[in-house]
Amino acid sequence: MSSVTSSATSSVPASSPANADAASADAVATGAASLVTLDPLDLCALICSRVCHDLISPSGAIVNGLEVLEDAQDEETKTFALDLIKKSAIRVSARLQFCRLAFGASGSSGAQIDLGDAEKVARGALEDEKVKLVWSLPRLLLPKNRVKLVLNLLVLAGQTIPRGGSLTLDPVGEGEAMGFRVETRGLNVRLPTALPLLVAGTPADAALDAHAIQPFYAGMLARACGLDVGFVATGDSVVITAATPA
Repeated sequence: MSSVTSSATSSVPASSPANADAASADAVATGAASLVTLDPLDLCALICSRVCHDLISPSGAIVNGLEVLEDAQDEETKTFALDLIKKSAIRVSARLQFCRLAFGASGSSGAQIDLGDAEKVARGALEDEKVKLVWSLPRLLLPKNRVKLVLNLLVLAGQTIPRGGSLTLDPVGEGEAMGFRVETRGLNVRLPTALPLLVAGTPADAALDAHAIQPFYAGMLARACGLDVGFVATGDSVVITAATPA
């Protein structure tokens, strides 16, 4: 069950050409929209559904590989099946490690996480033959919610390059107050129209599902860190910034 409370902090800068949603998100920043909140049990359930969704495909590929291996009559088929099982198992492991940091407790309350560990799981889960990650953050310990936000920003950014491309992650500021900037470039780069309002916590439809929960959760993390999230879309790139309000 969802409810509505005060205004959100995330916004789309007025310079963004991200069509009509840019104006809507600007209204959010001025308090014209109301923040949607979720019942804690609903939030947990939706995040669990999202994690399961991310694991279904590679897990199913392992099962398919085992079935092919069981019926294999020649070495070529056996080699194919074993290769499929190996690659899919690596993929499942990478996604589980990523989800543990991005969505899990990641240690006790107030814990800090090494950005080097975050980079490792991000590369394992997000990089492939179509997507390249350029990670320019320094290696240091940050509060866990800031690190979780970094990983969730990368997931958001990945949605802007449906046909692959590059994700470039840079720091904004330094130390524990550090913010983040992700720029994406690729073929048919685009900003999904629902993304800014979901991150702002003011979706057009308050009945969130497992597909919408990740950007909504990213916005929750940003607000918990005291950061504003902004989106700027141009013809060949999308920039997502999480920074301390001016």
